[in-house]
Amino acid sequence: MAVTIVPPSAPTDPELALIAELDDHARIWLEDSAAKVAAEAAAIRRLFPAVRRRCGNGRLTDYWTVDEAARAVLLTALPLRGQALADEVTHLHQHGDPAEQRAVLRTLSLLDLADLVLPLVRESLRSNDSTLIEAAVGPYAAARLPDAEYRQAVLKCVFYEIPLHRVHGLDTRADRELARMLATLAHERIVAGRDVPHDIRPMVRAFPDVIGAELKHRLEKEA
Repeated sequence: MAVTIVPPSAPTDPELALIAELDDHARIWLEDSAAKVAAEAAAIRRLFPAVRRRCGNGRLTDYWTVDEAARAVLLTALPLRGQALADEVTHLHQHGDPAEQRAVLRTLSLLDLADLVLPLVRESLRSNDSTLIEAAVGPYAAARLPDAEYRQAVLKCVFYEIPLHRVHGLDTRADRELARMLATLAHERIVAGRDVPHDIRPMVRAFPDVIGAELKHRLEKEA
């Protein structure tokens, strides 16, 4: 059964937006840095941490901050493919601070990596940092996580109060089993006297047979 959910916009190459946002010094630094990375992949290891200081970290789009987008430019400049690219991306993630890790996660869908970096997504989904969890449930995870892991990722977002409109793939991957799991979570919250998150309701309502009496009463009361 189709679930009516407005999906987040797919991230596009942020370079054009950055050109309009950065001042001349930052733009020239980023263009020069991307050229260095394209010529020698190892250069990214010293340039990646410097991005926030050189380019800033304000909001660029709904998806990107300035530093995330600038780091995406460096990542997409890497002259590597396949396992070599996956190894470099993994190194940057494992040795980066949370801001650098978010940038890696948000850029995965712009790189040709197949399933090679799913371990990075899984590691981030085990985190207690809600910003990393949110970055992990992007279009790469939506396209490549197995069903059971994707459902668990959605539940973790609910647990950490990450709005589900920021989770990619729900418009196509929400299914009866996810609805059942969300209905169980909602029932537990009702029993505990807690609120039921509003953004799980479209998925639960799409599969009425998973709704128990307590949840049905709550939904009808709040309709």
